[in-house]
Amino acid sequence: MPAASTTLRMLAVSVIASLTVTGCQALDDAGRSIGRADLVNDFAARLDRSLELTYSADYQLPGGQTASIAQAQDPARSAYRYPGGRLTVTADATAQCEATGGRTICTLVPPPAPGSKPAVTVFAEAKRRGLVTPPVVVGMLTTAALDPEAVIEQSDTTLAGHHATCMDVEQAAGDFSACMTTEGVLGSFTGEVDGKPMELTLSRYSDTVDGAAFDLPSGAGVVDRRTTTS
Repeated sequence: MPAASTTLRMLAVSVIASLTVTGCQALDDAGRSIGRADLVNDFAARLDRSLELTYSADYQLPGGQTASIAQAQDPARSAYRYPGGRLTVTADATAQCEATGGRTICTLVPPPAPGSKPAVTVFAEAKRRGLVTPPVVVGMLTTAALDPEAVIEQSDTTLAGHHATCMDVEQAAGDFSACMTTEGVLGSFTGEVDGKPMELTLSRYSDTVDGAAFDLPSGAGVVDRRTTTS
């Protein structure tokens, strides 16, 4: 299902886990001292595991715009809706839909190979349109954890009625804050991505998904690029 590639996933876990424990420290439930590497590693791993959940989440974006993420399992499929477009990944195809001039055009390309995940570049358009996806957040946390000058602290909040844990990052490359609900779903993000200020906040969460979320928009034109010729 749509997520960071396996390479990014392993980078987020193995690289962060190997860091020297420095900077901000906290106490876990057993009262042990844990450093920023442990905090970031746990956060990234939990956010990555959200890719195995079934859920739907709506987000509020600046200017009154909205976005959403829907995921389901057996079979694995997911849909990312953002202003002006939609990305859907199923066992049949990866569909990038864009609304221009009052009409929606969906371009279909082959789906990820069984057992694998799309490259992070698949989510470039969603990111450009204001939807920060979990793979993007995992990548940013990995980069921040590798910066010895970065200050990473943990905080807590409530989003859409759900408790959430946040990673607050201060670094030369740009400060940002990312929160994740107890369920393991991305709850909010505030900061710069590729030099562009971005913000989203969870407004609704459900552990169920309407199957229609993975359908192409009604009346959309389709450009099918799944077939190749030798």
